[in-house]
Amino acid sequence: MLTNYVDTPRFSRRRLHRLLRMTWGMLAAVVIGLMALTTAANAASYKPTTLEELQAALRKAQPRDRIRIEPGEYGDLYAEQVHGDPGQPIQITASDRRNPPIFRSIHLRDVSYLELSNLTIENSPANGINIDDGGDYNTPSSHIILLNLNLIGGSPEGNRDGIKLSGVDDFRVEECVIENWGTGGSAIDMVGCHRGEILKCEIRRTDEDHGGASGVQMKGGSSDIIVRLNTFEHAGSRAVNIGGSTGFEFFRPPLKQEEGWKNAEAKTIRVVGNTFVGSLAPIAFVGVDGAYVGSNTIYHPGRWALRILQETRDESFAPCQDGVFSRNLIVFKSDQWGSGGVNIGDGTSPKTFQFSQNFWYCEDNPALSKPDLPTEELEGVYGKDPRFRDAENFDFNVVPGSPADKFGAQAYHLYRID
Repeated sequence: MLTNYVDTPRFSRRRLHRLLRMTWGMLAAVVIGLMALTTAANAASYKPTTLEELQAALRKAQPRDRIRIEPGEYGDLYAEQVHGDPGQPIQITASDRRNPPIFRSIHLRDVSYLELSNLTIENSPANGINIDDGGDYNTPSSHIILLNLNLIGGSPEGNRDGIKLSGVDDFRVEECVIENWGTGGSAIDMVGCHRGEILKCEIRRTDEDHGGASGVQMKGGSSDIIVRLNTFEHAGSRAVNIGGSTGFEFFRPPLKQEEGWKNAEAKTIRVVGNTFVGSLAPIAFVGVDGAYVGSNTIYHPGRWALRILQETRDESFAPCQDGVFSRNLIVFKSDQWGSGGVNIGDGTSPKTFQFSQNFWYCEDNPALSKPDLPTEELEGVYGKDPRFRDAENFDFNVVPGSPADKFGAQAYHLYRID
């Protein structure tokens, strides 16, 4: 009877198979939902009030557990081998985000599937947050989210970073405020990191005499990093240092010495939709092989809009090459403008760089707006006032009818590259 029924025109075998697939799909969704509810019900919640209680909670924490830290001062936190699971991260957060716990530093080694949020780190004598792979380059720390963290440094001397990531993959740093890190360090320094995003952060220094400090830096074999929709205010001499100089033993993955292979400090980097105020050079391409810098607003750079440099010198390394600089909006002053706005160092391949559709405006002498680029720019715009709404108060949106309405950070949504 069943065979005769399904063979009828009104109820074909194809329809029966479709109905069975839908039924199994609904049953699977119910089972997954029940499993999630069971897991959530079994998840533990900790509310530590001391550093010792917090460290004990981290030693016991299992996937989906939540550690809600009570207000107070917790000094220096160190933890290792803390692991959540895919879709079930361990959450470390404030019990009251209006009154976050205060740390001097946080150091996490060999961790995965963690979310840190709503914490304050103040006056660290070293790195504010340090996350690394524990020295085993084969097992990076991974799937880390840093959200709504407030890192306030005291401008310590030397190479002191706000956030230091060494051997970290698949991560996101979002809506963090980082101020006054070390005079020779970076707000966010990445060594051998991959598939990460720096998103909607505020990175600033209150001293414009920033020495050798930088804002965001990715080097040591880092790749597939996007720096997007951030604000940089006087964020060191190089606000974004795409590449850098790294000791060979710290590269992740290790350097190759194969014939025909070219190493690089960084590869496949994107810097898009950001706003830069000040800095000697907001953008520096340094030993990078392939980077896209687009739809950023650059206001009053100290000397150059960008630099093209090679600091790691070895025959196994590619020269700094294949950068793209497109749809950026650059407003500068003639007395803070050197080398036509671009500094090019030895050992680089500036002829491989592409420049297109950037908007250049010299505020005090529009006739000097055109930069001196290493290759011919396509469809550049020079000497027109972008007509910001209120640049003195850091509002770099443009007024209606502006000739710059399709350039810079305020137009990023029109030309997104994620």
